[in-house]
Amino acid sequence: MTNEKMKSLPSVMFDLDSLVRPNIRAMKPYSSARDEFQGDARVMLDANENSLGSAGPERFNRYPDPHQRAVKAELAQLKDVAPAQIFLGNGSDEAIDLLVRLTCTPGHDSILILPPTYGMYEVAANLNDVRIERLPLTPDFQIAPADVARIVASEAKLVWLCSPNNPTGNLLHEESIEEILRGFRGLVVVDEAYADFAAAPSWTTRLAEFPNLVVLQTFSKAWGLAGLRLGMAFASPEIIGYLNKIKPPYNVSEATQQHALAALHDAPRFEQMRQQLLLGRDWLAERLPAIGIVEAVFPSDANFLLVRFRPDATAVYDYLLEKGIVVRNRTTQPGCAGTLRLTVGTEAENEQLLQALREFTA
Repeated sequence: MTNEKMKSLPSVMFDLDSLVRPNIRAMKPYSSARDEFQGDARVMLDANENSLGSAGPERFNRYPDPHQRAVKAELAQLKDVAPAQIFLGNGSDEAIDLLVRLTCTPGHDSILILPPTYGMYEVAANLNDVRIERLPLTPDFQIAPADVARIVASEAKLVWLCSPNNPTGNLLHEESIEEILRGFRGLVVVDEAYADFAAAPSWTTRLAEFPNLVVLQTFSKAWGLAGLRLGMAFASPEIIGYLNKIKPPYNVSEATQQHALAALHDAPRFEQMRQQLLLGRDWLAERLPAIGIVEAVFPSDANFLLVRFRPDATAVYDYLLEKGIVVRNRTTQPGCAGTLRLTVGTEAENEQLLQALREFTA
């Protein structure tokens, strides 16, 4: 079906309140001291902070902004969304867990995943006693047309679409995602942790079109801030409002907020790193197939390559470890037999990886 025909199809009626657990709809959120008073005062004696200062060289004795307003204001301009459409959390993993808890009653509801995919969706479901429906991707790591229909018909509360996918690296087809968004009655979560390395536009550009869409992104990859643990969720103000209702009051530290603002003000550095990683990805993808033990290099829209080795990927993995090179063994993942996931490194690291693989072949 063409994109034009797809866009002409009506979407199912989406009712957010019917998805949200009744106890969460009724609950009163915690009101922190910084919710009740915002700004500065000469004497701050409301939050039981240490008024004398902080141990260590920096002053962090005051609680951070619980709604991260300054960071969201900068992000809103960068992503062309409203601040009310942004949730910030302790990595994307916090948003993943909160979305499950928001919609799924333990022991009763289910989520739907498309393996091979990011493992935290399953961890969050297991932690919350939520059933998991699995529809494996095709051998080329796409959603089969018949499975699109199964997803649309599913009673699951959430479907997780990792695009670019981890561990395979590829974008899922836009038409498949769009059909799911138009027909699925639950939340459709498109995890775009690696979107900065893909040529396709972000699904954040279509939030107004799909009230059931949630887009996850992160500062951990292209921004190079994995140590900060700062993830982003973009959705309707109604969905974001519910996430803010159930999150811990001060879930993003003041230090993290300050570092994130500094990064957002350093966009040229971000773009320079992004371009360098894209060049490194292409450089590796061109040279890996010439190595005798490499059976296949899968197309990637991320900052890594999934590579199938022969005859024994685990032997290659162990050999690289002996050489001091750590990659990710994905041989046990569905559809990923014989594969290792290779993150794009520095120019020198990429050279070392290739040289080690050539020596193993020899």
